[in-house]
Amino acid sequence: MTLLRFTPAALSRSRFALSPLAETLGSLIMLHRTDPDPWLAAWHTRHRPGYHAWLAADPVAAGLMSLVSATKWLPDLVVVPPPGGTGTGLADELAEVAAFSDAQTRATVADAVAASWLPQDTSWLAGDRLAERIAAVLEEGWRRFVAPDWPRRRALLERDIMHRSGLLAAYGWRHAVGSMTRRSTWVGADGLRFSDREHPDRWIGDEGLLFVPKTAGVGWWTCERPRRDALVYPAYGPAAPVDVPADDALAALLGAGRARVVRELVRAATSTQLAYALGVSLGTVSGHLAVLRDAGVVAGVRIGRSVVYRLTGRGEGLLDLLDRTPSASP
Repeated sequence: MTLLRFTPAALSRSRFALSPLAETLGSLIMLHRTDPDPWLAAWHTRHRPGYHAWLAADPVAAGLMSLVSATKWLPDLVVVPPPGGTGTGLADELAEVAAFSDAQTRATVADAVAASWLPQDTSWLAGDRLAERIAAVLEEGWRRFVAPDWPRRRALLERDIMHRSGLLAAYGWRHAVGSMTRRSTWVGADGLRFSDREHPDRWIGDEGLLFVPKTAGVGWWTCERPRRDALVYPAYGPAAPVDVPADDALAALLGAGRARVVRELVRAATSTQLAYALGVSLGTVSGHLAVLRDAGVVAGVRIGRSVVYRLTGRGEGLLDLLDRTPSASP
């Protein structure tokens, strides 16, 4: 078992962040594989032909993606921690990618090749300015496959951060990180289980750890740099369909659309986040929220420039009552 261990200062200074680079890398790895997550199946089918055509025309892209899709150790230069918190832009991250020297790039790629479970052709590493070429590949992958969908993905990532920030405020990091990955659990007073493999524990510096959600893929990874480490993890239920029981009594009472909103608000969300999660227009969501708010089922609280909606006690009670399995008749 491998732990990420925190000093008191590191724990107090840990934060959430967004990373277009992590979203891009996760998405490209998902396109490279044949078994996409269910919520990415349509996106995967739509983009896979273009992805393979791109790799056929670009040997650096083909070599890089073959490696990162089949290794237990990602090259350091493709997993740089986001430098700008929740305001990080892809250009900020790619500037750090491109700053790696050729020697550094070859060394970290060699580590990844050694940890690969498939043979790797490294002829794409010939020549110089390797990091700049890899940064260009990642930028092109973003432009082709992620950028058109980024507003929706960003809303889902922000919702995950908002959800975990609420857990953090109410219960502390132990609860906020407990469901980040399939293996993440708090151990003792200062340790977060990162892996079941037996590696030396890693101490997080006093600057703290960045927690970075992504929508693509169920895997996770750490980013190590002298300034700050990061843990990239799969966002909670990024686009999974809302679980609707058969013969839904809530839908019979409220209507199918409003019932979906109520079920989705088991986790708080803004109207924009709800629209993206449910795959409907903002106007449709706003109309449902107005009816539910007037009925006292949901309530909105302004936080900054956004209004965050939550179920009220009445809404939670209604959901619990109507989802409860009816008692058998005598």
